[in-house]
Formats: sequence, C-alpha cells, structure tokens
Amino acid sequence: MCKAPYSLRPATSADYDFLYQLHVVAMREYVEALWGWEEAWQQEYFARKFDPHKYQIIQIDGHDAGVLLVEHKGHELYLGLIELLPAYQRRGIGSSIISDLIDRAREAGQFLSLHVLRSNKPARRLYERLGFVATGDEEYKVKMILRTDQASKRSNV
Repeated sequence: MCKAPYSLRPATSADYDFLYQLHVVAMREYVEALWGWEEAWQQEYFARKFDPHKYQIIQIDGHDAGVLLVEHKGHELYLGLIELLPAYQRRGIGSSIISDLIDRAREAGQFLSLHVLRSNKPARRLYERLGFVATGDEEYKVKMILRTDQASKRSNV
C-alpha cells in the first residue's frame, strides 16, 4: 500500500473550535442515528471533556485535517479517536495512520484496540479491512482488537 502523507502536531486550546466543528461534521450522522443530535448537549459535553493535551492534530500539506487520540493502556495501544474532515476521508489517510499505529504497537509488543459506534459502518469496514476483529459488543459500540502478531501476516494493508 502506498501510504498517504500526513503529519501530527500537538493540539492546543486554540484548536477548540476546529475540533468541535470537526466532531460535528465527522460524527453527527452516527451520533444522530443512535441518540439524536441535541446541539446544546453536544456543546456542553464536548467542552466538559475537552483536554487539548490528549489530542494530536492530523495535518495534510500543512492544513489541519483531523484529530487523533492514542492512549497506552497496559499491554495495549488504544485508538481512542480518529476523525477526519470529509474532504480528507476516503483518500487513504486514515489507513496510513492506523497502519503506522499497528507498526508502533507491534514494535512495543502490544495489541491495538478501539471502539467504534455501531452506526459508523464505514469506519467498521475500514477497521475490518485492516485486520481488526470484534471482541466485545456493547450497547452502542463494538470493541475491536488487532493482535499485532497477526497483523504481521496481513497483506496489502
């Protein structure tokens, strides 16, 4: 696979508006399908949970294109969040980022895990294509894991 070029930079408090608007355009359809969309609640919840130190801004050609949150949890690398603006979706960027995370997890002897909203079928298809398997079924989301010892056997990811 030819990897799509991207860079990451630390988020700052100045990224708040960008990150909220990104959340709206990237996730509204999937949130709405599960719970409906209440703008005031979404804004309050986002403000309460916002911690710029947790996030990295995905950049393409110097332009802010998305957000990434990765956490170390014991023996796993956890992909807590990846969102891209619609203009940057379906261009191989998400696949490149996740492939790099797979390599990072493999080098550290960890597995890579994530949760995906049940309603976000495009993301789930991407994760399955990259080798993730569902390991837990929760009320509104599915836990998926990619064992990195298996990831080394994947082809053309």
